Amino acid sequence: MNLAIERFGTVPGAPAGVAPREVDRPATETALNELESVYSYIYSRIGNRADAEDLTQQVALKALPRLRDTYPGPAVRGYLYTTARTVMASFWSNRARVPEAELDDEMWVEGRGDEVAAPAHAVARVERTLRALPSPYRTVLSLRFLRGYSLRETAAAMGKTVGGIKVLQLRALRAAAKLDAPQP
Repeated sequence: MNLAIERFGTVPGAPAGVAPREVDRPATETALNELESVYSYIYSRIGNRADAEDLTQQVALKALPRLRDTYPGPAVRGYLYTTARTVMASFWSNRARVPEAELDDEMWVEGRGDEVAAPAHAVARVERTLRALPSPYRTVLSLRFLRGYSLRETAAAMGKTVGGIKVLQLRALRAAAKLDAPQP
């Protein structure tokens, strides 16, 4: 249809003298014209050309069959970007679940975060904050953030459920934030 607009300046079947508008184009054509922008959007968030191309293809495969020609251009564009966000969320979710055995040797380091030394003033601040917290709060924050335990590992170490650890961690973080907040 773009070729017809370029050659004749109108949309085939439109009344004479009516300028082509975005809503006159079929939704699939609007979507195909927008895929380059969707690719740029994905690439800006992923940072890898090959992954961005693959994810853009997934967006097209998911979105194009569901489009109807009666959909206006802005609705098509919105649907494409919503689909792109969903595809990227799935991508990151799957990327984060790579088993440790599949990581290269240089990517995986044994230990629980002891490899990096924090500045002395930061260590003192953390110790001061943790000392001011009740014991369960101190334990959950130490295990989760200082030792890098997962929710499951923390739950097993503390003899609680994963849900209980989530609640305890949230309460501990809020209590720590109140302690660290400047007093009026």
